Amino acid sequence: MMMYGGYGMMSVFGLIGMIAQLVIFVLVIFLIVAGIKKVSEFRPHQREDRSLDILRERYAKGEITEEEFKKMKKDLMD
Repeated sequence: MMMYGGYGMMSVFGLIGMIAQLVIFVLVIFLIVAGIKKVSEFRPHQREDRSLDILRERYAKGEITEEEFKKMKKDLMD
């Protein structure tokens, strides 16, 4: 009979299980980092949108001229 040092196929399955746990761990870390990156990318767009809103409000109130509005809008979009 072949005993394989008392471990037999369990060592192979144990190795596969450890590799699967490692892959799952790396995947979870990757998803967390990707989520954080996505959230950090979203914030500047909100600021840009708000700045355009403020610019539009200033133009609507007559605080700036049309030329100033167009120049500032172009600066914000770049």
